[in-house]
Amino acid sequence: MKKNLVTLLAIAFVVAIVSTGIFYGLFVGKLRTTPYTASGPRIVVAARTLSKGSTIQAADVKAVAWGAAETPKGAYASVEQVAGLTVVEPILEKEPVLEARVASPKSGAGAGMGIPAGMRAVSAQILDSAGVVAMLQPGRRVDVQLVSPSGAPPELKTIIQNVEVLRVDPPAEGRMNPVVTLLTRPEEADAIGLGDSNARLRLVLRNPLDSAQPALPRQTLPPLFQKTAPARP
Repeated sequence: MKKNLVTLLAIAFVVAIVSTGIFYGLFVGKLRTTPYTASGPRIVVAARTLSKGSTIQAADVKAVAWGAAETPKGAYASVEQVAGLTVVEPILEKEPVLEARVASPKSGAGAGMGIPAGMRAVSAQILDSAGVVAMLQPGRRVDVQLVSPSGAPPELKTIIQNVEVLRVDPPAEGRMNPVVTLLTRPEEADAIGLGDSNARLRLVLRNPLDSAQPALPRQTLPPLFQKTAPARP
């Protein structure tokens, strides 16, 4: 009787060890599974660490399932979409490849950055245009006016026309004026930088379908008082 009991205990012990091993293997394997192997929408992640300036090859990335219901903003769904793009910020292995961290040969910038090749993003504090700034959104188009600084004879000149708004930052602690980031040519960025540092800048909101850029003369107060207001259509 004791012999049979010992045999049964030995068998139970072996079964327990085997069951524990199987359970441990499954449980640990589940814990080690990354979010990308769960069911869900597919996104492209780096198959290895991608350094800044490198061109993404098909073997550098892979499309995997994303465990969450929502994919990261700017994620790609297929390898074909990212092959040939240039990395503008390092991407670690298994990290999602996002629009803001890559550049296309066509645009020269990450889609999230929106800066084509040969163009510049320049930010400036905008004065006396609170109403217009409140209407601005990325993609709107504006003209930039330069107003002479305080103490100088009052003058106004439209220095740039029909530029795209990239970003609008409202006034914040330590900064009373809104800051608007514009997409410009390099020489326009220099003009805005100089005006922002030494004078005042205003914005004029444009009709998005109006691309006309008429020659606008410099305005001063004395001639304005002498002019007759033109009839409006």
